[in-house]
Amino acid sequence: MDISLIIAVTAVAIISVFLSPKANSSKAFFSGHSPEGKPPGLLMLTFSQVTTWIFARSLLNAAILGFYYGLWGTLAYAAYYLSFLTGAKIIDSVRFDQGFSSIQAFLAHRFGHWGTRCYNFVIGIRLISEVFANILVIGILFGVTGSTSYTAAVALFAVITLIYSMLGGLHASLRTDLFQMILFLVLLGGLTVLVLTTGQLTSTALMFKSFDITDPGPVLILVALLQIWSYPMHDPVMMDRGFLADRETTRKSFYHATWISFICITLFGSFGIIAGANAISGEAMNDTLMRLLGEVPMLLFNITLVISAMSTLDSTLSSASKLVAVDMQWIEPSLINGRITMAVFVLLGLLLVFAGNKDLFSAVAVSGTASMYLAPVIFFSLWGKRTDIPLWSYLSCFAIALAGAALYFTESSGHTHLLGDSHKYTKLLWISLSVLAGGCLLFWAGMISKQQPTTLPETVV
Repeated sequence: MDISLIIAVTAVAIISVFLSPKANSSKAFFSGHSPEGKPPGLLMLTFSQVTTWIFARSLLNAAILGFYYGLWGTLAYAAYYLSFLTGAKIIDSVRFDQGFSSIQAFLAHRFGHWGTRCYNFVIGIRLISEVFANILVIGILFGVTGSTSYTAAVALFAVITLIYSMLGGLHASLRTDLFQMILFLVLLGGLTVLVLTTGQLTSTALMFKSFDITDPGPVLILVALLQIWSYPMHDPVMMDRGFLADRETTRKSFYHATWISFICITLFGSFGIIAGANAISGEAMNDTLMRLLGEVPMLLFNITLVISAMSTLDSTLSSASKLVAVDMQWIEPSLINGRITMAVFVLLGLLLVFAGNKDLFSAVAVSGTASMYLAPVIFFSLWGKRTDIPLWSYLSCFAIALAGAALYFTESSGHTHLLGDSHKYTKLLWISLSVLAGGCLLFWAGMISKQQPTTLPETVV
């Protein structure tokens, strides 16, 4: 275990604790406002948006996809960050155009209790998967699965992040996000300069995989372009930040988060592309990068992953406590209940780390597919402002999206071969197309059924 990495992680954790003001009221804990009641400014909100979406799993996924599928694999993952554009439109419509205080309030108005139950189920799974994935990345960095160093790193990281998250809730998360994002940008800039000095970041290396629309990278770009319409709505961390500031600040934060995130993800993914272009047969990505770049760049590489994991985990825990106490109203929204909820989600994440699937992209693909039940909701009920969509359309759409997510999981993990022997991303594309088309047809059919007369007209004598 690298002592330099341990020192760096400890320093970031200590600073994060000091930056986390202890919340004295449930409003400060759940609302994200300062103790004086002020909402976050543009810089804080933008950086919080970016750093909570550029999480460790994302960075590692972008690099791994670049390693195997070249520039097109990295661009496919970067394409998911166009979700900030659709997310901005969703928030603007829900909050400022139609006047709802949350996504749950909008869904309850359109589809009643079942509208929020289905939604809360999907985002609850999403939050647990985020806790799991970011803790898992830390374990991967510090040791072999099951080793003492792996177990110790996972446990310590989870406990340290939980402690400072419990201090101040959402406002503390925003403050630490700002610090962690600035540090992340400095480290990413330094890492890029070091890589450039090695002469490895060349156009030849970046284009070592030619474009072929049937290859996994380009196919995954198409998948991302299908899923970004609904993906932001099922991410409670992004949606929560859409209800904190005024309209102009909120809109600008989403727009700036789009280009900043896209550049950061593409830049980090390029390191994986370099490794893919220079890898020896059977060599792992990290081993290739260590051989090409040396110890200092790899230390920065790992530190950026740790910082992004920490910034995402604290935000995920804040959203989890808000979901259970405020949005679902399962418990009273008090400080103690919010902190207990955070601890429960950390325990659930740890259980998945030690017993769950180790494929990091699976969580993205599965949750992204499940979220596609929201696409017709957005197209018809939100942007189309239709209030006549029946509940059966909503529930049927939810059912086929969950079925699609489950099918992709079993197909990609090799448990089933119902879709043949094509690449798992090709399967994901067809599943995503089917779920999207099927959901829109169900909403259209429901809309048409509402327009038909329910009784026969009286006979005129």
